[in-house]
Amino acid sequence: MRSATVHRQTSETEITIELNLDGRGNATVDTGVGFFDHMLISFARHGLIDLMIKAKGDLAVDDHHTIEDVGISLGEAYWEALKDKAGIERFGHAIVPMDEALATVAIDISGRGRSIFSADLRQAKIGDYSTIMTRHFVDSFARAAGITVNVRIEGEDDHHMIEAMFKALGLSLLMATTKNEKRGMPSTKGII
Repeated sequence: MRSATVHRQTSETEITIELNLDGRGNATVDTGVGFFDHMLISFARHGLIDLMIKAKGDLAVDDHHTIEDVGISLGEAYWEALKDKAGIERFGHAIVPMDEALATVAIDISGRGRSIFSADLRQAKIGDYSTIMTRHFVDSFARAAGITVNVRIEGEDDHHMIEAMFKALGLSLLMATTKNEKRGMPSTKGII
């Protein structure tokens, strides 16, 4: 079973994540940031991963540390759950519309984590979620997971744009982590 448990504790946050890549999309998420919880549940549902996230952060300051550390911890859980990466498809992509919004996400499980993010978000906040943290979450996740993540979002409603992106990220990871026994190690180097 491709699963992992990650616990991260700093002076700003305490986070526990349980992840099963071969799940059914069941998720229980409590970060204290309502919109972020909704996005992570949608990510898990469309990525067909079973996910439990419990996070306590310094939300009296703002949502930055909580969202960043959840991204780091989720990335570490993916890295651990994928283990040697033999037999995975490696590449994944998805284009997800949501009303007027369109999100495109392409990923490469390369071992070289980085993110490219293009979106014109207009609102500072959706509920208690800072929209600028969307870019930061993607980058924190990508670096910790060793995954290149390329995101392009367009639209008019920030809620729809961000939700389409989280769904597309889940679908892309589902495609890339799918096992294909014919694939072997999906790298000419022999390792990822």
